[in-house]
Amino acid sequence: MRFSPTQTALFLFCNKKRDKLKILYWDKTGFALWYKRLENAKFKWPTTVNSPALNLTEQQLHGLLSGYDVIGHQPLSVQDCPVA
Repeated sequence: MRFSPTQTALFLFCNKKRDKLKILYWDKTGFALWYKRLENAKFKWPTTVNSPALNLTEQQLHGLLSGYDVIGHQPLSVQDCPVA
């Protein structure tokens, strides 16, 4: 699978300590880099991955940046229940 850095995608990179995260993306005029460093926590980054790339939804990205373990978890499906 080949990726082009100028496609409309975010490329996430995490360091070995899992306390720093970089997001690289193309914003139509050049590359932009977003960087986040955690002071007293670690990102819930997978230690082993069977694929060279993971696809995250916007919700999963927000969860990852907020400290949640989003890899391998699926969102809950909530159905409306009639109230008696």
